[in-house]
Amino acid sequence: MIPLDELITAMEADVLARGSRHIFDGFAHDSRIVSPGECFVAVRGLRGDGHDYVAEAADQGASAVVIARARRASIEAREPGLFERLERLGVSVLAVDDTRAALKRYAAHMLHLWRPIVIAVTGGVGKTTTKEAIADVLSVQAPTFRSWRNYNDLLGLPLSLGRLEPAHRYAVLELGADHPGEIAELCAMIRPQVGVVTNDALTQMQYFDDLDHYYAELASLPAALPADGYAVLNGDPTQRTYKMAEKTAAQVRMFCPFDDYEHSAAYRASHPLAVRYRIIAPDVSDDLNVPYLVLAHEDDETQQVAFPNLLGGYWAEVVLAALTVGVTLGVDERAALERLQALRPLPGRMRKLVGVDGLTLLDDSHNATVASVAQGLLTLEQYAACHKPRLPQIVVLGDILRLGAYEQTAYNEIGRSVAKWASFLVTRGSGAEAIAKSAIAHGMSPESVAITHTAEDAAQAVREVVAEKKTETGETAVVYIKGSEEMRMEQVTALLMAHPEEAATELDRQTQSWRRVVVMRPDRPTWLEIDLSAIGANTRQIKSLVGQDVTVLVSMKADAYGHGALRVARTVLNNGAGWLGVATLSEAQPLRAAGVSAPILVFGYLPPWQARDAVRLDLRATIYELASARALAEAAREQGTQARVHVKIDTGMARLGIRWEDIPAIVSFFREVHTLDGLLVEGVFTHFATADSADQTYARRQLDRFHQVLAALDAAGLRPPITHAANSAATLTLPEARFDLVRPGIAIYGLAPSGDVPLPEGFRPALAFKTQVAQVKEIPAGEGISYGATYITTQPTRIAVLPVGYADGFRRGPANWGEVLVRGKRAPILGRVCMDQCMVDVSHIPGVEQGDEVVLIGRQGDDELTADEVAARLGTIAYEVVAELLARVPRLS
Repeated sequence: MIPLDELITAMEADVLARGSRHIFDGFAHDSRIVSPGECFVAVRGLRGDGHDYVAEAADQGASAVVIARARRASIEAREPGLFERLERLGVSVLAVDDTRAALKRYAAHMLHLWRPIVIAVTGGVGKTTTKEAIADVLSVQAPTFRSWRNYNDLLGLPLSLGRLEPAHRYAVLELGADHPGEIAELCAMIRPQVGVVTNDALTQMQYFDDLDHYYAELASLPAALPADGYAVLNGDPTQRTYKMAEKTAAQVRMFCPFDDYEHSAAYRASHPLAVRYRIIAPDVSDDLNVPYLVLAHEDDETQQVAFPNLLGGYWAEVVLAALTVGVTLGVDERAALERLQALRPLPGRMRKLVGVDGLTLLDDSHNATVASVAQGLLTLEQYAACHKPRLPQIVVLGDILRLGAYEQTAYNEIGRSVAKWASFLVTRGSGAEAIAKSAIAHGMSPESVAITHTAEDAAQAVREVVAEKKTETGETAVVYIKGSEEMRMEQVTALLMAHPEEAATELDRQTQSWRRVVVMRPDRPTWLEIDLSAIGANTRQIKSLVGQDVTVLVSMKADAYGHGALRVARTVLNNGAGWLGVATLSEAQPLRAAGVSAPILVFGYLPPWQARDAVRLDLRATIYELASARALAEAAREQGTQARVHVKIDTGMARLGIRWEDIPAIVSFFREVHTLDGLLVEGVFTHFATADSADQTYARRQLDRFHQVLAALDAAGLRPPITHAANSAATLTLPEARFDLVRPGIAIYGLAPSGDVPLPEGFRPALAFKTQVAQVKEIPAGEGISYGATYITTQPTRIAVLPVGYADGFRRGPANWGEVLVRGKRAPILGRVCMDQCMVDVSHIPGVEQGDEVVLIGRQGDDELTADEVAARLGTIAYEVVAELLARVPRLS
């Protein structure tokens, strides 16, 4: 609860309006999920600003709003009359110097006012679960507050404390750290009496220079405790947590998560009662895989306790930490153990779920570190081993992020563990591909590994694995699902659940805001968002259109039309495509290097000196003259294999290929290449010049010419097994041109071949191009903007500088983009586009600030800038627009 008067006092707020309600239920900072009776705090984040959504929060039922004083004018300019409307609605409006700082002052103020005993929990992994377990135990004795979910930083913790009430005797708060000094700052705000360090497992390592700095950060919690407080530490001697006892003035209580009594006894000799509990036999029973712990008290009395809702030995740390805190603070030991025996995993934290097709799902998708993955794999092994016959173990892993300099080592170790414990591996994401490579290097069969980039493809890979694995008990396999928060691996779990309607209660990140959010951290403030799910769906639609008897070859030219070749290749091959097409050998090389084994056809010119590499990489080469054919045949003989080639016929495009008119010469060419030892003529094809036109006359003329060539080859017995002609436009409009294989390109990416050939319903664009406002400034009349001062302001003009330029593919001339979207409105480009920057006019758009998202291609608010619209402004086609987006622009998917 939040008393209005205390809020005003603690936040040092100006009261712009005093509403009808004087106590609020809690804080909210996301306008999408504000509940009636809450206080909305407008917070500026890395990618958005709550001040832009004050009206939306009020419409959702917020009873109070807190804004920054400096933003009052811009809010009023953006929404004239808003504050008067809020006052009429009875909404309190407070203005403060800084909303984040005000939240921290409020949290400290209320903790001091109501004086609960504060128990702070930190550590590498298991913080949230331990916090929940401690709160469960303490609630046996008295009303206990617990911070919400993993709201554990300098913003989340104060937001959580909006639910604190004066009746709470205890407040159990989780502390995280993603930069040095954060735990100390949190401790200064909450002033804990009890501090718990769960373990020293590595996490957030990209923010710490080395391990010593990371351990020092964790140790800052016990160091902040008062002399009459308690430091509850993991006594495992293989970790550094037990050494933190030397850094605290508080009384020490240790728990030992395994039988290392020599260490604990030695410590006890110099620190009486320091070690409260230890485990002498953590294990997993054979009875339904129920874990139990054999607890040893400080007097060596033992006690066996089962935990029917939990899986795996890693729960030992959680249970012992909670038990130690509870007994230390006066909770009856028996009551504490009874409460812990009812403990159930939080969503996304080793939660056992019923899956489709007889699967058992171990959903551990909340987040991931190296240590938590290792423990999860061990739990998977224990679970599978308890079943007769033994269940196959399928591991589904997304990228493991925030590893810093330890990334490669970590991925290698995870791959080694997967090879040891798992039957099958499915990866999702670019980083996780390194895990797949490591698993194969450590002995896992490549046939037991599936590499994917979308939740749909990962789930489908699992279902394909278990298609014939059902056991007598009805269970087919046990599936362990894990990945960093950004990977949203709960989406994979949802697709594999037997009862998807239970997702709202069983899975993590199921609130309305999470369902609409994609967590992304681009390498620079200009980026592409690639919807691989759209690419997969578009591929499936093409495959459905052409039928099972026609192979789909997806064109990957120009880095998959600017969408990122490797991720697109994985996705289309997982969704019905059988072949890939590239323009050059250099485009094929990284695909083969990444392990893509599907047939790849090189459409363009392969000079004789590339023949050896083409054969070595098992590429299909396009030929149309004998020199290339002979070079390929020779290279194949040298390598003891065959070079597969496709002969191109020029039926009216006037590009590469043998001209169609001299049919006897074409037949003669085929006879000649058939005699070349080492050469296998696999295909014959042509390409349409006007299939994307409303008038199909010329395209049908080309098709007729191609049929004449095919008839001659049939008559001579020389026609290859694969015939193809159809690009995206022909695939959609000329069914008779589909033959054995189609070669869609632009349609796969959700873009229409032309205005005359729109895409059928259901195709979705896969690319959005975005940047951020770098600076906003006022330019007086009569001033030039950008190089050459080609644009002179005629009146005072408010401009936004954007960190995007022609070196990103954002065209300078002869025409430029024309305009972009800022806050859902069109902002015209002023002056020349620079190599890395450009300027736009935002005089007519209220409230534009540094950090605002700017859309260059895509939708924002009610407006949309499409690639086709941009192409029309540039005097080109959408193909060129997306293909010119350069590699230095990060691709996020």
